[in-house]
Amino acid sequence: MSLEKTTAIILRVVEFSETSCIVTMMTREYGKVTAMAKGARRPKSPFEAALDVLAVCRIVFLKKSSGAMDLLTEARLERRFRAGSFSLNRLYAGYYVGELLNLLTDDADPHPDLFDLAIETIEAIDTPDTTESGETEILDNMILDFELASLHCLGHLPMLTQCVGCGKEKTAHSRVSFGMNSGGILCSKCRAGKRNVVSLSASGYTFLLNRTWGIQKQQLKQLKENESGCMAVHEGNSVVYQLQPDSPEDETSSDSSSDTPIREVRSLVRTYMTHLIGYPPRMQKFLNLGARHYVANQG
Repeated sequence: MSLEKTTAIILRVVEFSETSCIVTMMTREYGKVTAMAKGARRPKSPFEAALDVLAVCRIVFLKKSSGAMDLLTEARLERRFRAGSFSLNRLYAGYYVGELLNLLTDDADPHPDLFDLAIETIEAIDTPDTTESGETEILDNMILDFELASLHCLGHLPMLTQCVGCGKEKTAHSRVSFGMNSGGILCSKCRAGKRNVVSLSASGYTFLLNRTWGIQKQQLKQLKENESGCMAVHEGNSVVYQLQPDSPEDETSSDSSSDTPIREVRSLVRTYMTHLIGYPPRMQKFLNLGARHYVANQG
């Protein structure tokens, strides 16, 4: 057994007895930690009301090596999540971030980049917008960036520049097939017979590539428009993919013709998260993100 000190994000607090509770926390050095907090529910506990969901605390816990539950001995509050006092949408968005941290990570598996990202995202969500204009759009972007960056940190970011099945580079198409079970885009040959495949519009695909560009700097170097009006991603002097805009026929038949690309992409990423986890996160249905439900084609 060893006594460890670190900074933690409180993800979940469950009552265990009249005086104690079980706390799930995300830490930078030790990953996700679940520990018993004895006496935490007493009026004068050593935790000083620090054990609140999404609170950032400086903790001391006894790490046990026998496989038994760790013991939380001290928690000092550094920052409390107060978004619920001024915005219900921000409260739900913060809880969604905490739920994803809990569902996507394993115990004792540290991801320092993901921890730093979560701290930054929670602080941004918890910062009130004095203008109160465009809050939904702001939260849309915050959540989408967190989802994509967390997938990258955990090694689950989908393949977008090549077919997952055969490795063929993306070529010019007006729509793109995205395989939920496959974890990325599929060419027309590999798409045949696959289940849980979503058809993504050209504008949505370009938007998704643009958002992951900053996350995958080693893969996506430059996004620009060439003389023919096609969108192209260049890696050095080589073209990684070339994408033509939707034709008028596609625009009339596409479900996303009246939507902004972020709505389509948010729905795609949300469905992809559900496939990774195995079920929809509980907080997902409370997010006021205006994304449509795009039903996967059961091929």
